[in-house]
Amino acid sequence: MPAPLPSAPRIHASVCPHDCPSTCALEVEIHDHPAADGSGECGGKRVGRVRGAADHSYTAGVICAKVARYAERIHHPDRLTQPLRRVGAKGSGDFAPIGWDEALDIVAERFTAAEQRCGSESVWPYFYAGTMGLVQRDGINRLRHAKRYSGFFSTICTNPAWSGFLAGAGRLAGVDPREMARSDLIVIWGTNPVSTQVNVMTHATRARKERGAKIAVVDVYRTPSMEQADIPLLIRPGTDGALACAVLHVLFRDGLADRAYLASHAADAQGLEAHLADRSPAWAEAITGLPAAEIEAFARLVGQTPRAFFRLGYGFTRSRNGAVNMHAASCIPVVSGAWQHEGGGAFHTNGAIYHWNKTLIEGLDLRDPSVRMLDQSRIGPILDGDADALAGGPPVTALLIQNTNPMAIAPDQTRVRRGFARDDLFVCVHEQFMTDTARMADIVLPATMFLEHDDLYQSGGNQHILFGPALLDPPGQCRSNHAVITALAQRLGVDQHPGFAMTARDLIDATLDASGWGRLEALEQARFIDAQPDFRTAHCLDGFHWPDGRFRLKPDWTGLTYPAPAQFGPVADMPAYPDHWAVIEAADDDHPFRLVTAPARTFLNSSFTETPGSQARERRPTLMIHPDDAAGQGLADGDRVEVANRRGAVILHVRLFDGLRRGVVIAESIWPNNAHQGGRGINSLTGADPVAPFGGAAVHDSHVRLRRCPD
Repeated sequence: MPAPLPSAPRIHASVCPHDCPSTCALEVEIHDHPAADGSGECGGKRVGRVRGAADHSYTAGVICAKVARYAERIHHPDRLTQPLRRVGAKGSGDFAPIGWDEALDIVAERFTAAEQRCGSESVWPYFYAGTMGLVQRDGINRLRHAKRYSGFFSTICTNPAWSGFLAGAGRLAGVDPREMARSDLIVIWGTNPVSTQVNVMTHATRARKERGAKIAVVDVYRTPSMEQADIPLLIRPGTDGALACAVLHVLFRDGLADRAYLASHAADAQGLEAHLADRSPAWAEAITGLPAAEIEAFARLVGQTPRAFFRLGYGFTRSRNGAVNMHAASCIPVVSGAWQHEGGGAFHTNGAIYHWNKTLIEGLDLRDPSVRMLDQSRIGPILDGDADALAGGPPVTALLIQNTNPMAIAPDQTRVRRGFARDDLFVCVHEQFMTDTARMADIVLPATMFLEHDDLYQSGGNQHILFGPALLDPPGQCRSNHAVITALAQRLGVDQHPGFAMTARDLIDATLDASGWGRLEALEQARFIDAQPDFRTAHCLDGFHWPDGRFRLKPDWTGLTYPAPAQFGPVADMPAYPDHWAVIEAADDDHPFRLVTAPARTFLNSSFTETPGSQARERRPTLMIHPDDAAGQGLADGDRVEVANRRGAVILHVRLFDGLRRGVVIAESIWPNNAHQGGRGINSLTGADPVAPFGGAAVHDSHVRLRRCPD
């Protein structure tokens, strides 16, 4: 007798939770799956097709392939489904099942013991963007504030980009990204949206089809996005500031600067023009590798196209000069006057438009500002006992980790590994799969995925607030982040805060109301809220977000404020005006190549590395190298090559690729460490020294040497 077929699917609204600026509105098919015994009973619900919501004005029915295949991730046979206790050596992967009560009791006991030995700051709740939901991601802060545990300063991805944009515009908001479809020139700078935020290309290609718009892409290798560009601008890593200066030079030199706009909306345009007098395209060619003629043509097109839209990404800021590069690029549409026009101006992120009151979610009313903040990017030095990284406080002897995988993604992996291997360090990891970090844990707790819990989302790359409801029962014993934090608060005796007594839905409803966005019931009915400010506000027609209303062409780096404990890195040395700030880890005789660890198309940081569809496409860790450089190193396509610097060494396979400048190599990542021979991942090569002015990881800024591995 044939097995019974699943029921006809029901379509439910949801939201992609992953660390991508698009935050796509989803439509998810849910099937009632028949029981395996043929009884005709329901054996549980399963995910079918996942697609973009066609009626969402930014998602516009389009999502990336990895999320469209989400069924293979959420129903993966290797999901963690029960709590585990380590019974072997650290990192051995030798665990035994235990019950939830026993697991949580152990965590609470070890946290209490750490606090009694060295004080509450010896416990460090460590999290990031494995989910972008406000409740399930940020609720861990409620526990840390209640217990006065060490603070978590979130730096690894965003700080150089955000500080660079803030330095000029004064606010993390820009023109409506849907205006790309009404632009005549879309400049996609330092991001690869075909792979990492596909909706950018939806709106850009619409402008090309309907308006004849040109698409320009600035990047350090021929990405899938650059392959679709009308104007590919291929530069060396960390040289974006030089390109921006040369474009600005041409705008002033050729009478293409909008001087009336500058007089009313910018500060110190005359000083900038004088500074740029010798930053010519020829000067920039020597730094960027991009021919001066291509720079001239691009600059003239920018100056002659009022509707020029600059979509500024994160990737080009993950260098030691990243904040300066972002500020320099953001100056171009100011000098050209593009901000005045529909389809013109700049957009990086819309984080400032939501005005959240997250007191209940994060326990902000319990926050003690005297408690130290520890830099996420420096987890290696912190766990390795670096006094500066520890901000003069006690050692970290206990970690609670949610939504991130520092044993793969954090820079300076040699020190990260050494820190996690400490016998005196207790680690609890709440995860969906047995990641590199989970393997180093003492206690592993099984976590839900986004279709198994309620959460609230904001978009970074557009302007929407969305609700993602629980649509499935969690498999096995999986519990949500909110449930784990609440249970630990009870055991640690700090559950008096009302946020611990509320369900996720209660928190969402109260947060929406406190933030001025209505109630959850209305959001569920509407499916999403369009929070985009009006045209005049978004285009800063009445002034940028400084007291004088003027965009700062000459930023005050040392006086820049930011929600940060302090400034980091060589802030005093940052250039006064846009420039090429030569603090990158330049190639030298011992390390003749510059390495960029770009995102892989079908992975998302260290997520999706376990799914068959992603593994089949990515195949194995590779190093893209120019054929002429490969020949000079005696390397052929497919050879194993050791990539090394003073921090470590990684084994990759050579992939000949002519879509980059000589002296540049690309490793698309992040693969699990065990995918590499020797078990050392790509972040063994990246540095944890903080990027000025507010920290961050320069993961696209490493010099390396190459050595062919013996057959």
